[in-house]
Amino acid sequence: MTKTTHGERLSREEAADRLQELAAQLRTADADVAVGNKTVRLSPGEQVSYEIDVREESSFLRGARESVELELEWEPGE
Repeated sequence: MTKTTHGERLSREEAADRLQELAAQLRTADADVAVGNKTVRLSPGEQVSYEIDVREESSFLRGARESVELELEWEPGE
């Protein structure tokens, strides 16, 4: 198993652009996904498992926070 991870702080507009870019790549036979300074080539199959988690937290000391996690999983296509 190989895992490539990258995190950074973006404007809301930049984050939306990244999601749109990923969505466009998933529509192609092979997806070239940018992960930091690296590009990873993926081969999504026709069927994709999609999971979304939304978390809303409220803490007196830390304030309110919200997060969304997306997970896409598939068997590589031919």
